[in-house]
Amino acid sequence: MTDRIVGILILLLALGYGLEASRMQVGFLSDPLGPRPFPYIIAILVGLSALWLIFKPDPNPTWPAPRFWPVLGLVLLSLVAYAYLVVPLGFILTTTLEMTLLSVLFGARWWQGLGGALAFTLAVYFLFTEGLGVTLPVGRIFG
Repeated sequence: MTDRIVGILILLLALGYGLEASRMQVGFLSDPLGPRPFPYIIAILVGLSALWLIFKPDPNPTWPAPRFWPVLGLVLLSLVAYAYLVVPLGFILTTTLEMTLLSVLFGARWWQGLGGALAFTLAVYFLFTEGLGVTLPVGRIFG
């Protein structure tokens, strides 16, 4: 039953994501493919994964032990905070803080989490900005 509940929640998330993707405005001067299909591709893949969980669940699923629930709640809360803070604080600062926090929540020492988070964040930032030409938020504080 656990997998089916999660599958239904993820399917609802994929449907909502697809609906929001349909509202995305794309300039007429963009290339023929443009950015429009990518959110749909993600929504379809997530939706198919959710359907797999619904129709082919694990025969012996288990919920996490109750002692892990506060950690899972903090993970969810931190992801919501990340979504609200990425524009005002910028991609690099917010992503580094988020990844450091997640690393610590899952057992890493803070300095290990910070080092890995900073390296990964900078790599992703330069991949997107320089390699793909995507603009990521600099932050109102720094910009």
